[in-house]
Amino acid sequence: MTDKPAARNTGCFITFEGIDGSGKSTQAHLLAETLREQGLTVRLTREPGGSPGAEEIRTLVLEGDPERWSAESEILLFTAARRDHIERTILPALEAGEIVICDRFADSTRMYQGLSRGDLRQMVDQLHELMIGLEPDLTLLIDMDPETGLDRALARKGSEERFEDFGPDLQRRMRQGFLDLAKEFPERFRIVNGNRDVETIAAQLAGIVLKHIA
Repeated sequence: MTDKPAARNTGCFITFEGIDGSGKSTQAHLLAETLREQGLTVRLTREPGGSPGAEEIRTLVLEGDPERWSAESEILLFTAARRDHIERTILPALEAGEIVICDRFADSTRMYQGLSRGDLRQMVDQLHELMIGLEPDLTLLIDMDPETGLDRALARKGSEERFEDFGPDLQRRMRQGFLDLAKEFPERFRIVNGNRDVETIAAQLAGIVLKHIA
């Protein structure tokens, strides 16, 4: 049986979570810029993706017919992508003492695959424990109105509309699911109101992170 990635004792692992269109990617980039201005070394990455192999899997799961994969197959694909991402990008950066900022991580799989396509959360957690074994030091949840988020996501008009295609009901359930996760893991989650201007949100996020790593 394959071992989980080795434990690490350095660096800081920060993840962004939230529904589609909540502004995670924008805020992750702004936070990385702010921390670099403070003289910190930052590795900005994303999921699915973040390593060559994981980026290939990203194309498989985020483009094309939303029903092309069974829920179980999809969970395995996301787990494979995450494993490669951790081995090749996240752990090396953390071991070098860097701050890793990741746009989505395992919490998104717990929600999108564990909730949206049946009650598969237990399967997600079992695979995570077996193959990943890593949780963020800090998770920043950008909470916002589901309908607004969906409008923003669809307005991007990109090829990666895998989950937006599930519609507004999924957005509402995902929002509540993320809030429930924040209650489940209160030691690492921080909830930020995403129904405000970009600069205000960015300033609050920077304050949270700088306090955490001080």
